[in-house]
Amino acid sequence: MSINFFIGYDPKEDIAYRICKYSLLKRASTTVKVFSLKLDELIAKKLYTRTVDPLASTQFTYSRFLVPKLMNYTGWAVFCDCDFIFLDDVNNLIKNLDDSKAVYCVQHDYTPKEKHKMDGQKQTIYPRKNWSSFILFNCSHPSTKNLTVETVNSENGAYLHQFKWCKNEEIGKLDERWNWLEGWTSNHNHNKPFAVHYTRGGPWFSEWQDVEYAKEWINERDEYLSKKFNFQN
Repeated sequence: MSINFFIGYDPKEDIAYRICKYSLLKRASTTVKVFSLKLDELIAKKLYTRTVDPLASTQFTYSRFLVPKLMNYTGWAVFCDCDFIFLDDVNNLIKNLDDSKAVYCVQHDYTPKEKHKMDGQKQTIYPRKNWSSFILFNCSHPSTKNLTVETVNSENGAYLHQFKWCKNEEIGKLDERWNWLEGWTSNHNHNKPFAVHYTRGGPWFSEWQDVEYAKEWINERDEYLSKKFNFQN
C-alpha cells in the first residue's frame, strides 16, 4: 500500500521542508508519494482564496484542510507541518486503520509557555493545539467531505483546526510519538519518538540550536546536502 503524504511548504523554511521529506523517504519501507502544499500553486488553481490572516504563522495554516479535496475525497492521506524530522518508518502509521474515523491525530493537551513563535510572531493558545500539525485524513469519510473548497476558504481557524467539521467520536487517536513535541513531550514520555516536531523552533534557525534532537536534525541535513538531493516538489 502506497502512502500519499502532504507536507506544508513555506519559503522561509525551505530547508526544514527538505529535511522533513528526506527523513520521511529515507526510512519508509513502502512507496510514499510526497506532495508539497505550496500556496502560490493553490492560488493559481483557484483552490485558495482566503485573505491574509495576521495570526497565521505559516503559508499552510489553512491550506492543509484542502488535502481531502486534492485527493478527490478518496483514500487516505497524511499531512504534516514542515518542521518535523522522521525517525521511524511511516508504514507503521497506516496499520489497523478504522474506516469509521474521519481523521487520526495525536491528541495533545498542550499549552505552550513561550509568548512568541520561532519566527517572532505572537503565540496563540487554543483548545486542541497542535492536533492539526499532523493529520491522517480518511478522505472518503462523509464528515471529511465537509471540507469543501468553499468551507476551507471561509470558515475560521477554530472550526478547522479544532476539527469541528466532524464528530468527536470520529477523531482517532495516534500514538503520541508520531507528533513528539520538542521541549514538552519528553516531560512525561521517555520513549524514542517516531517523528519529532520542532514546534517551538528548529535548528534551521540560529537561535534554536540547543533544542532536543537538534543533533539528529543537523546530521540529517548534512547527509542530505552531501548527497546533493534535489527534490522538485
